Amino acid sequence: MDARVTLLVMGLSAMATTAAAAEDADIIVVTAERAARPLVASPVAVTPVDLRDAAARLTKHPASLINRVPGAFIQAGSGQEHLTAIRSPVLTGGAGAGSFLYLQDGVPLRSAGFANVNGLFDAMTPFADRLEVVRGPGDVTYGANAVHGAVNVISPSPLGEDFRRLRLGAGAFERYSGTAEWRGGNFYTALHGYLDGGYRDDSGVDQLKGQLAHGWQGEGVSITSRASFHHLEQETAGFVQGEDAYRDDALRRSNPNPEAFRDLDHLVLSSEAVLTRTQGVLTLTPYAIVSDMTFRLHFLPSQAIEENSHVATGLLSSWRQELGARTELLAGLDLEWAKGELFEEQAIPDVFSYTQGVHYDYEVGSLSAAPFLRIRHQATERLSLQAGARLNHTRYEYDNRIAPGTIGRFLRPADREDDFTVLTRRVGGIYDLGSGVSLIASLSRGARPPQTIDLYRLQINQSVDGIEPETLDMAEAGIRYFSDSLTAEIIGFRGQKAHFLFRDADGFTVDDGKTDHAGVEFLLDLQVNDVLGLRLAGTVADHRYGFSRRVAQSSEVIRAGTEVDTAPGTLLNAALRWRPADALRLSARLTHVGAYKMDAAGTARYPGHEIVDLDAEWQLTDRLVLSGEISNLFDTRYATRADYAFGAERYFPGEERAARAALTISW
Repeated sequence: MDARVTLLVMGLSAMATTAAAAEDADIIVVTAERAARPLVASPVAVTPVDLRDAAARLTKHPASLINRVPGAFIQAGSGQEHLTAIRSPVLTGGAGAGSFLYLQDGVPLRSAGFANVNGLFDAMTPFADRLEVVRGPGDVTYGANAVHGAVNVISPSPLGEDFRRLRLGAGAFERYSGTAEWRGGNFYTALHGYLDGGYRDDSGVDQLKGQLAHGWQGEGVSITSRASFHHLEQETAGFVQGEDAYRDDALRRSNPNPEAFRDLDHLVLSSEAVLTRTQGVLTLTPYAIVSDMTFRLHFLPSQAIEENSHVATGLLSSWRQELGARTELLAGLDLEWAKGELFEEQAIPDVFSYTQGVHYDYEVGSLSAAPFLRIRHQATERLSLQAGARLNHTRYEYDNRIAPGTIGRFLRPADREDDFTVLTRRVGGIYDLGSGVSLIASLSRGARPPQTIDLYRLQINQSVDGIEPETLDMAEAGIRYFSDSLTAEIIGFRGQKAHFLFRDADGFTVDDGKTDHAGVEFLLDLQVNDVLGLRLAGTVADHRYGFSRRVAQSSEVIRAGTEVDTAPGTLLNAALRWRPADALRLSARLTHVGAYKMDAAGTARYPGHEIVDLDAEWQLTDRLVLSGEISNLFDTRYATRADYAFGAERYFPGEERAARAALTISW
């Protein structure tokens, strides 16, 4: 049986064979609609991932957490690097940076036009309570970049029961971690350090993350303020090259780019004020972002050094009001000012059209304003409807600090200003069938203005003029079931993307691409009894080009109707939970990644893989918890990313079998 059919049958069968009396599950979602509400009442496809257990906090990379969500696929790169797919192929460059919105407690981690393809670098996942993944265009409360989806990482509240917690971890490949948390007196503070000796030669990570938060509540007012920082020093390992190089034990731990590195500093400040009045609720969240990064472009022949930075200040605001007994109004205005810089220089002599010297040196100012409005109406006792729209206007002021024109393959535009206005919208509904079963459906549009690198980091034969905002129109419908022991859903989606902005095999920006996306996602989380639990999250999807294009490399031809590269047709994450004693929890997790093309022309194809991981958590005393993990139990040879470029197969090899352990002390 075809793997896609098998996965779909598993999801349908699991739902069909489980029945029980049900009550609405008390699952709270924050990101879906910029307010806490039960998942059962939201028409948005969103999946929360609980991170509070010690085993979840043991993971070394956010990819292993998000890959537990249907429709999501994160490819881990070297160190903390990664690429994202949510109801999409794995996207790179400006497309990868701008197609997903990454949030920390509802605040963007980066300004929309200056996004980072490694979007989860700066999230506070090591000590977060949970993360939430929105699949597809989300609610109109989202800003630009929430085209294919969004990820919101939720921090612990500074209000609540006092606690102190220290977690110390160690594992294979000289990996050591330490996390300290403290809450008391309306303050929460956390510090996380991570040292990675590196699985591959001349690779490793030194990382420090921290957060300080304060909460205050008065009559009709609550204020939560946070400061989060991230410091990263990474020695980066590049692709290993050659046919099935990821299977070669001599190659898989090698590093063809020992000089590659990435250094990063990042700071986010925010303060959310919620004012409850008789007429409604006003929420105001001013924020500031400071980011600075330097790294080597080791994946290009130039081996150039890039320095980029940006600062931003913004305000998120919303007003929520009941209009009678059945209707709710939500209106808001989001504002942001940002300024970013980019400098790129090649030190080595000319390589083909990659010329020695400065390639780019520019600054971009950005101003965005986005009003939004949404109406929710309880049409009948069982039927809830909602409709909303968001108008996002962005203005860029580009200042070229070096002579305009061409040098080799690089084009530096003269100073200019550009404006983009995009309209996103969403209509949806929920129909309660009773007994915990509900139907959901929606039509939505996600959109984003071009990234600044799409506009101003040009190459020969390109122009800023004519580049349009990218849009994705998506329809989805599904069924959900909630009970005390079971959460289950199946959602089908179909979408069309226009003005797709991406880099082709020659490194040139394509600004008029079209792609089609369709699939079915399923989730089942069943607690069989007090001892056994089962969780299945799977996706059967089809992503295809909607246009044709021939590039200079004759082998790389895009043809309408063919599969998009790096888009697995099937994904599955299955976990079996076993609790043989109150103090002991064990789980086995299977991850399946289906086959996919490695380039647009289908020159090479990665066959996919299956990986099994084990984790355990042992409550030694009221204050001590021992957790452990064995990853890649069967020592499978696989690749976290497979790519074909410059006439060669290229891979990031997956790690061999490895073990990690941590001790958590609470008081």
